[in-house]
Amino acid sequence: MNTLVICSGGLDSVSLAHRVAAEGNLSGLISFDYGQRHRKELGFAAACADRLSVPHRIIDIRAIGAELSGSALTDAIAVPDGHYAEATMRITVVPNRNAIMLAIAFGLAAAEGARAVATAVHGGDHFIYPDCRPDFIDTFQAMQDRALDGYAQVTLHAPYVHQPKSAIVADGARHGTPFAQTWSCYKGGARHCGRCGTCVERREAFHLAGVPDPTAYDDPDFWRAAVAGRA
Repeated sequence: MNTLVICSGGLDSVSLAHRVAAEGNLSGLISFDYGQRHRKELGFAAACADRLSVPHRIIDIRAIGAELSGSALTDAIAVPDGHYAEATMRITVVPNRNAIMLAIAFGLAAAEGARAVATAVHGGDHFIYPDCRPDFIDTFQAMQDRALDGYAQVTLHAPYVHQPKSAIVADGARHGTPFAQTWSCYKGGARHCGRCGTCVERREAFHLAGVPDPTAYDDPDFWRAAVAGRA
């Protein structure tokens, strides 16, 4: 099944790309420039495409992203420190981001004859992001079945939607994902900060999966206090 993977360059989507490639189904990667506070992760997505020898497209939706204001990922708002599953992380929500990206990806897939679009949403996203939850995935598929009725059949592939991030780390390790060649940090510095929600979640996931973490963090031990505080 020819599959387009939505790839941000982060740990989850790069691991998904390696999984789909190992299954022999990868036809290309799609990334989105929505005016995020840094574009560093897009370079890691491009490197993933080169590594897997598939086409990579960056879709420019900055004009749309500029209208989705109020998020720490698009505006001049400080990214909070702490665990991903905390109410303070709601400031990182970009309204309808996944729905917009998936709709574009489904249009591209239908136009070029791909049979599936894969997204790396996972269980850890459910608390904050409504367009990462299982009912959204099911409903979006139903909507696309009607939107493309009689023209194309495209499946939404979300293998991690019921799994924690630690399971993605384990799956990525099985499929040879070079984790050092992925980017998670929301702050976009020279190294992962180690303090923002995605850094804490990333560090915790490697710990829970029992997989060595090759990531260089400015604050490599902050995650312990963040996890303990949440508990």
